[in-house]
Amino acid sequence: MLIEEFTPGKLEVKKPFPAFPSQSALRQVMKKKDLKITLIRGPLVFKDGSINNEATPAIGMAYVDGFLRQGGYETTWVDAIAEGLNQIWESEKYPGFNCQGLTFKEIVDRIPKSTEVIGFSGMFSGEWPINRDLINLTKKHFPNILIVGGGEHFTALPEYSLRDCPGLDVCVLGEGEQTFYNLLEAYTQKKDFKKVEGIAFIDSSNTFIASQEVPPRIRNIDQIGWPHWPDNYLERFWNAGKSFGVTTNRDMPFLVSRGCPYQCTFCSSPQMWTTRYILRDVEDAIEEIKFYISKYNITSIQLYDLTAITKKSWIMEFCHRLLDEKIKIKWSLPSGTRSEVLDKEVLGLLKQTGCNYLVYAPESASPETLIQIKKKIHLDQMTESILEAKRQQIVVRTNLIIGFPHETWGDIYKTLAYGIKMAWKGVDEVPVFIFSPYPGTEIFHKLTNGGELKTNDAYFFQLTSLNSDYLSWNVICSNPRLNWRALGLVRTIFMLTNYFISYIFHPLRIVRTIKNMFLENQSATVLEHRLKDMFKRRKIASS
Repeated sequence: MLIEEFTPGKLEVKKPFPAFPSQSALRQVMKKKDLKITLIRGPLVFKDGSINNEATPAIGMAYVDGFLRQGGYETTWVDAIAEGLNQIWESEKYPGFNCQGLTFKEIVDRIPKSTEVIGFSGMFSGEWPINRDLINLTKKHFPNILIVGGGEHFTALPEYSLRDCPGLDVCVLGEGEQTFYNLLEAYTQKKDFKKVEGIAFIDSSNTFIASQEVPPRIRNIDQIGWPHWPDNYLERFWNAGKSFGVTTNRDMPFLVSRGCPYQCTFCSSPQMWTTRYILRDVEDAIEEIKFYISKYNITSIQLYDLTAITKKSWIMEFCHRLLDEKIKIKWSLPSGTRSEVLDKEVLGLLKQTGCNYLVYAPESASPETLIQIKKKIHLDQMTESILEAKRQQIVVRTNLIIGFPHETWGDIYKTLAYGIKMAWKGVDEVPVFIFSPYPGTEIFHKLTNGGELKTNDAYFFQLTSLNSDYLSWNVICSNPRLNWRALGLVRTIFMLTNYFISYIFHPLRIVRTIKNMFLENQSATVLEHRLKDMFKRRKIASS
């Protein structure tokens, strides 16, 4: 049924369903609904020659699926990445870029013919041209079904996405579980989409309609429930040695929070999640970990949170509960975190409970830059926390960014000098990234409103280049004071220097890395993981 065919009516907005209870509790089984839903994630896109190629489980889709199943809906997954790990194919339409995963034909062929609604996951704007073409092709084969897009990209650019992709019918904005459920309820009851909070679409008069400016948030995240993983889905990643950060045999994606309370100008979180930050109930998180140990025999959990550790009492309680329950697994924070509560006491508990990889995100060492990007940190305090983490013998990474629109070479050199200092002090990884004006960020809006940035395929693929090719000198530069080629060269030199210092001043790491290169599903750093992944893909391609 097409959008134009909906008749006006009053929509009753449903309250969230109860969370998945613990194993010891009885589960309420909702009446099964007849609507056939397929959830799709397109292939991973990367620049030819890249070594950074993160194929990770789709935790966002898993949460949406879990929520829908609580409401009585059943879904089919077509995850091109999971079903086509290490399957590399060249994009004929976009020279210089490759995809990992199923081809378009393979994806379309896997969609059940009885499908009535398709939900596309779109997290990374650098993959938009590929996802757009996939959506349009899918619409060609399924012209009478509702196609919905959700995730960071669709939230940041809903009108652009809808007009650039005729096959797309609706965008779900922000946190997707409740909104997508409400949309499905409206669709099955033939009610007016304009009454559904948190969506955007183009109506029959070619007018862009967004139900509200700020996406709604689920206030009690413990009511969302646990993610639902299809049978043998996670095993695909474990067997291939794929995970978000460092690797163990069976790494489990995990969330302990939603949102971020900060408003960094280079981050799209405020638009995607608002600034509402919510931590899960500790007991619910512990029950979920125990369930995964029992069901999957996991060896590690990886926190995908935007900002996992902001409240000392919460992380202390979490660690003590891990100890009380005698849970002996590794856990890591590969996304990055802040340092306000990571003092000696907390870091000692992290180490005691098996935290094996900790990423800090200072971003810059320039005081002026930290002010401009609204990165509300105390750099000296973060530095002390980083060094204390090393004293606790935790593997540590610090993420740095150069090339913000306002920066001078002086600002950049302060950041680079800080990176070298951290490598010399023992930090295991000090990658240097070049600023990317991601859609949905404050800086992106400023650049587009000022006519300095045009949103088109070339722009999206430049984001892909920055995301996947850390050693390229051909980079995007949003700063008129800086030469783009010089910026790329400086980034490459200092990034290699940081790793060189890390290994030369700590030669045991050379032994560790060589050893881990020959061990299955074992890496102590992201560099080791990416190198192993690259060699494995090249071996498969040559065989």
